[in-house]
Amino acid sequence: MLVLDSLVRRFGDRTALDGVSLTVPDGRMVGFVGANGAGKTTTMRIALGVLSADSGTVTFRGRVPDLAVRRRFGYMPEERGLYPKGRLLEQLVFLARLHGVDAAAAARRAGELLERLGLGDRGREQLESLSLGNQQRVQVAAALVHDPELLVLDEPFSGLDPLAVDAMAELLRERVRAGVGVLFSSHQLDLVDRLCDELVVLHAGRVVAAGEPQELRRSRSGARYRVEADPAVDDLSWLDAVPGVRVARRERGSAELEVLAPGAQREVLDGAVRRGGLAAFAPVVPTLSELFQEVSR
Repeated sequence: MLVLDSLVRRFGDRTALDGVSLTVPDGRMVGFVGANGAGKTTTMRIALGVLSADSGTVTFRGRVPDLAVRRRFGYMPEERGLYPKGRLLEQLVFLARLHGVDAAAAARRAGELLERLGLGDRGREQLESLSLGNQQRVQVAAALVHDPELLVLDEPFSGLDPLAVDAMAELLRERVRAGVGVLFSSHQLDLVDRLCDELVVLHAGRVVAAGEPQELRRSRSGARYRVEADPAVDDLSWLDAVPGVRVARRERGSAELEVLAPGAQREVLDGAVRRGGLAAFAPVVPTLSELFQEVSR
């Protein structure tokens, strides 16, 4: 388990991180989201020892990670860090060897990863000869080639086509099933919602929401309700006169309400019963995108 506790980092007079705390349990995938400049990359670099924090702590499985422990981490930076003129297979073997993998295992692992990512027949080619999306695949392979115990990935799905996204997602799920903790940042909220066990939202250097995505979305659903009229009545115009309620969206036979006063939803139900026409009344669970917009204001 990776634990970041109360991290603070300043660059001159700008505070990039202001008490950031988060946990990446073994065998869990944690999505890390936030607007550009929120502090995601700075947090990841501190977790990996690339940057130091002004205050706060980083521990992995109960101890402060030294160089030997960090060699068991896998990192993918947002900016590609491989050698443009290097051959794919040679680079991956070289990186695995730097992490202490023996030559035979490094070659086997590198070949397997290239095959899984659809590049098995291109191992002798130079990185710069590949498309940007395929270069991204190789960058992911570089983070995985030494079979790490923790993965920290900065925008790993950027520039990938749907097939490559699916292949990479399955690789990450395999690592999670093997007990590896995964922290990855992404602006693709649909992917975060689909893949992650837990979510951390960062805004202006602070964690503003954290937890399981479904639970976070449900916890924000209390202020909005969807009302559907009975087809025999099909009239919801009376909702405009209910105190403490604002009609946020209206369609034929249905409406989405924002409850502005405690107990106003009871008024809606009572009004529907009096008129004899209500087919459905339920909270509206926001999408991850709507949740992100709400907590990042």
